[in-house]
Amino acid sequence: MNLNYKLLYKDKNSRARLGQFEIKGVTYQTPMFMPVGTQATVKHLSPEEVKACGSGVILANTYHLWLRPGPDLVQQAGGVAKFMNYDGAMLTDSGGFQVFSLSDLRNIHEDGVTFKSHIDGSKLFMSPEISIQVQNKIGADIIMSFDECIPYPASYEYTKESTDRTLRWAKRGQEAHTRKEDQALFGIVQGGEFPELRAYCAQELVKMDFDGYAIGGTSVGEPKDVYKAMIDMAVDELPEDKVRYLMGVGSPVSVLEAIERGIDIFDCVLPTRVARHGTAMTSQGRVVIRNAKYKDSFTPLDSQCDCYCCQNYTRAYLRHLFSANEPFGQRLVSIHNTRFIIKLVEDARQAILEDRFSSFKENFYIQYGINPDSNSGF
Repeated sequence: MNLNYKLLYKDKNSRARLGQFEIKGVTYQTPMFMPVGTQATVKHLSPEEVKACGSGVILANTYHLWLRPGPDLVQQAGGVAKFMNYDGAMLTDSGGFQVFSLSDLRNIHEDGVTFKSHIDGSKLFMSPEISIQVQNKIGADIIMSFDECIPYPASYEYTKESTDRTLRWAKRGQEAHTRKEDQALFGIVQGGEFPELRAYCAQELVKMDFDGYAIGGTSVGEPKDVYKAMIDMAVDELPEDKVRYLMGVGSPVSVLEAIERGIDIFDCVLPTRVARHGTAMTSQGRVVIRNAKYKDSFTPLDSQCDCYCCQNYTRAYLRHLFSANEPFGQRLVSIHNTRFIIKLVEDARQAILEDRFSSFKENFYIQYGINPDSNSGF
């Protein structure tokens, strides 16, 4: 499926770019943050609440939906968007990251990966063909090639071997893809921290002419300078007329660094994950709402935020909910964090259009009170 990506504007002082792409007659603006609905649900949020936060595309997880409820059931329901009642586009990852992160007992070979289920320990096998077949049934609008998420650090020899295998898997997945008319398929750039391998992988994927390109193997524990370099290495080789997707990025610093380097879309569980533990992202920095100092604070979580939580509830009430272990508190802060990161990207789009993205980024860092060189970026 042709996403009809259109580059609208490039910031004059960075590589940040404003664009749009189309899915089933609906136009989506980029840069764009995609909330993660791992099990066909964004944790604690209804689809309507996610939509009210300004979401466009939502990500669902191939590995988890493969195990339960199973791709056949999702297909029978009419696809993942209909299954979860989301009025918008969906993207599925390949399942590769979970295969390599959730199971220590795995055997990687040319055919695919043999590993154990994190649920019941049963023996499983995932190949490029199976990953694509599962995603075809799940029915997302954008699907991913099956790749190996290379750990950091890794030797040059291992990274080269893995990158070559990922390219062979990408070709096999492309050949197995049976829904080319209504599902866009992205190739995933690997290559670790090695410039020549990143460039080589990107160049070979571009030759295969995917509908878009993802950058994998970042945010896996590497230093911030390595993270930035790995993005630059890939973007240097990717075409301007295709969507660029940086996988697994959701902290404010990481998002802004990605946008500055010409990335279009990104996803992460971070906003809702930290919300469930009582930490909010606000315009004045992190707020740990459990802290005693908020006991009698009758102000919004963030006075500059337009989300449902900030328009209706106070910090004192939120602290009470967390102190009383009431799930409603987790839900409210999840709504806020989701809206916060989406609004940050919306503001970044406006800054790009006005050629002031660099100053926008620096001002945000100052206001948020974070060190941009910090590895957490949160």
